[in-house]
Amino acid sequence: MADLKAHAERLRELHRGEMLVLPNAWDAASAATVVEAGFPVVATASAAVSAMLGHPDGEGAPWQEMFAAAARIARAVSVPVTVDAEAGYGMGPRELVDRLLETGAVGCNLEDTDHTSGGLTDAHAHAEWLAAVRSAADDAGVPIVINARVDTFTGSGGIPEHDRLPEAIRRGSLYRDAGADCIYPIGVRDKDTIATLVKELGCPINGNASDDLDLATLRAVGVARVSYGPRFYRAALAGFLSGIKELLP
Repeated sequence: MADLKAHAERLRELHRGEMLVLPNAWDAASAATVVEAGFPVVATASAAVSAMLGHPDGEGAPWQEMFAAAARIARAVSVPVTVDAEAGYGMGPRELVDRLLETGAVGCNLEDTDHTSGGLTDAHAHAEWLAAVRSAADDAGVPIVINARVDTFTGSGGIPEHDRLPEAIRRGSLYRDAGADCIYPIGVRDKDTIATLVKELGCPINGNASDDLDLATLRAVGVARVSYGPRFYRAALAGFLSGIKELLP
């Protein structure tokens, strides 16, 4: 437990300094490769882990399989591990925290999509749940780093495009005040929008690197953390496909 606490504190510290770059892993081998390359943290991507396990994203994989994969990743490395825990798999706050700590993870993504309806959860109810997760982590003695994902830009909930930014700010503010360490407005693709979120929320923001938002741009606007989701998993498969096609007559 002391090691987990130290890893959690290190992960939180890395959100406050130089921008934390997270090329997401999907299994023990890819996690070890991330560390070998020199990155100080391993983050998982649920889309990649689910696909590797043969299930669709969006809580399509049983949580037992997802957490078992996370445990194998954590055992393979000696750095902090943060897990994409999707929407929490219907677990209560204390169970979720206990399961995460059992895997060896000290951080988690928690999204505000309701995978039953396909829409967004009620923001106030989700904030209360995040606050309970924060409290459960405190009770467990490990300050788990909560990366609260805001899904307004994904099109979930049918929010009109012109309302997505103000709704993201509203939701992000609630989640920040509930105890989230970082806010993750997934799907933002333009500089002005991510810069506005950094300014308005005043807390660490997780951005996505893309062709339109490179690392230099994200760093310039003050993004604290950058993730890649399943990009490198898909690139690995594309490389595999290209290589084996050369074997065909």
